[in-house]
Amino acid sequence: MVNLGLVVAEFNASVTERMAEAAADAAADRGVDIGETVHVPGVYDSPLAADRLARREEIDAVAVVGAVVTGDTDHDQVISDATAESLQSVGLDRDTPVTFGVTGPGQSGAEARERVDKGAAAVDAAVDLVEALP
Repeated sequence: MVNLGLVVAEFNASVTERMAEAAADAAADRGVDIGETVHVPGVYDSPLAADRLARREEIDAVAVVGAVVTGDTDHDQVISDATAESLQSVGLDRDTPVTFGVTGPGQSGAEARERVDKGAAAVDAAVDLVEALP
């Protein structure tokens, strides 16, 4: 059985809690276990948690969920870019799939709420990668 780690950003919790629920539902549908869930303050904080989970021998893949909403500056773009690059590095450095279920940048709160299914998509991608990679 595939054993996943899940990282959930708490910032924009009204969205990310629903993303985590979608991720759990997808895991149940796929017959995989979410062995550990780590809550972090925001998506920018997720690479360290993903790295810690990816280091564990019992974790086959890590799915990360979060939502970055546009503000008055380009901060959302900076956060999203840095997080995506760091998470990709974690996966490559640990030779463990790390999937990016983070919505944004450039989205409103309403748009973020419409994209909670990205939590499920992150889990599906993680399982697909585990099954596809030898």
